[in-house]
Amino acid sequence: QVQLVESGGGLVQAGGSLRLSCAASGRTFSNYAMAWFRQAPGKEREFVGHISRSSSTYYADSAKGRFTISRDNAKNAVYLQMNGLKPEDTALYYCAATTYWPSSRADLYNYWGQGTQVTVSS
Repeated sequence: QVQLVESGGGLVQAGGSLRLSCAASGRTFSNYAMAWFRQAPGKEREFVGHISRSSSTYYADSAKGRFTISRDNAKNAVYLQMNGLKPEDTALYYCAATTYWPSSRADLYNYWGQGTQVTVSS
C-alpha cells in the first residue's frame, strides 16, 4: 500500500513553469510505476505521462517536449516539471501508482493522490 500527496500547484502566466511533487508514504515505492493525470471541470481524466520502475518515461502528445517526469526513489517522490505552460493546461493534476505495467489508462492505477490545482492565465 502507498499513500500519495501532490503539491506545487498554483497560478502562473502562459509560458511560465511549475514543478509538481508527489510524495509517497509507502516503504516499497521503487516497486511502483508512477503516472501523472489531469482533469479539468466537465472533462474526462486525461493522461499526461508515466515513469516506469526503471525510470523510462512516456508522454501524451500534449505534454511531449514541454513536460518532464522524474523520480527519486531515495526520497519516495515523483516530479512533474512543466515548462511553456498554456491556458489549456489548466486542470487538477493527480499522481497515481500501480504495481502493474505502466499505462495511459487511469483505471489501471489503484493508488491516487488528492490532486493539486494548476491554473494558467492568458
